[in-house]
Amino acid sequence: PRERVEHRLPDEALGCPCCGQRRALCGWITSEQLEYVPAKLYVLEHARAKYACRNCDEQVIAASKPAQPIEKALAGPGLLAAIAVGKFGDHLPLYRMEEILSRSGGHLPRNTQSRWLATVATLLQPLVLRMRTEILASRVIWTDDTTIPVLDDDRDRTKTGRMWVYIGDLRHRFAVFDYSPDRKGIRPREFLAGYAGYLQADAYSGYDELVDRGPATEVACWAHARRKFVEAKEAAPIGAAYAIARIKELYAIEHRATAKKLSAADTAELRRREAAPKLAAFEAWLDEQRATLLPKSPLAQAVRYATNHRVALRRYLDDGELSIDNNLSERTLRCVAIGRKNWLFAGNDRGGSTAAVLMSLIASCKLLSVDPYRYLRDLLTRLPQLGPKVDDDTVRKLLPDAWLVDHPDGHLIVRD
Repeated sequence: PRERVEHRLPDEALGCPCCGQRRALCGWITSEQLEYVPAKLYVLEHARAKYACRNCDEQVIAASKPAQPIEKALAGPGLLAAIAVGKFGDHLPLYRMEEILSRSGGHLPRNTQSRWLATVATLLQPLVLRMRTEILASRVIWTDDTTIPVLDDDRDRTKTGRMWVYIGDLRHRFAVFDYSPDRKGIRPREFLAGYAGYLQADAYSGYDELVDRGPATEVACWAHARRKFVEAKEAAPIGAAYAIARIKELYAIEHRATAKKLSAADTAELRRREAAPKLAAFEAWLDEQRATLLPKSPLAQAVRYATNHRVALRRYLDDGELSIDNNLSERTLRCVAIGRKNWLFAGNDRGGSTAAVLMSLIASCKLLSVDPYRYLRDLLTRLPQLGPKVDDDTVRKLLPDAWLVDHPDGHLIVRD
């Protein structure tokens, strides 16, 4: 929005120094300044009209109030969306949200906000379940996990939970987070049950049942392989530097494909033509090094990682839709890492599940360049009107990509 402020000279300054006549307005010199108005709380008063029969003063009826995201709660959809995006989009702990909102005159204790978020997550859970269904229909899924501290009532310190992320391909570009109290391999197997496409992941053994003895096909991560050689630089600077340089050549080819915006077919052809020979030469060097290095040396461990995962590391050459690394998952998990430094921990396992639901919707909005506040506010306004059981087609139309089609002004330009 734009607001025009006009600056005029006083009457006494308008006289012409030559003839003394009053000078007339002949135009404007304009400049622009970006101003800021802080967010504010306001009270929305719902007034329900009552009607009664004039003859008998009975049979009173009243207009109904629209269903709310949390019945009988003080918070409206916009406030709930602001708290959710504040914590899981902007990484603000609830005590900071409490202070921010208090500057607008509202006292909202953090434990109240926490209860609200848990209720909102329950309301939004069907959308996340539908996003999971969409992701499982992908040809390619990117996945990774990270730790999240969780308060434990049975001991005087936190326990370590896990937050997993699963991201679909370009036709199903959603990110779904899944909280678990441990890192057992059964967790990704349950989430990915029945999936038979490509799985871009690190070398965590929990995926073995899916990719070695199951229907999924593993695509390993060159960023992880490179990291091993970076760790070996101090002990073996020449060998590690050589390996890093060869991996850099592979990435240079990927950067060219991205810069030229090549199609998947053209990207695959470029990889076969240029990357495949370089990778073959690098693999030959790895075999030579493995035969001569001391087994426990850092460089030998890096070489062993690359050779043990040789098939999965070269699989990205087969299909232009595959990535050379799993950095998409790691970037998406950054919200958990930044959150850990701010809100520090989840209050309990339910708090971890609440975070997973809200992070899923906010991260998916980021992937699709959707304004998460406008999206969540609209959802929290419309969902209560649809009743407790929303049919699957309606849920699909409420997902961020479909929502953006109906709300093009909700597009958000994200600059990294």
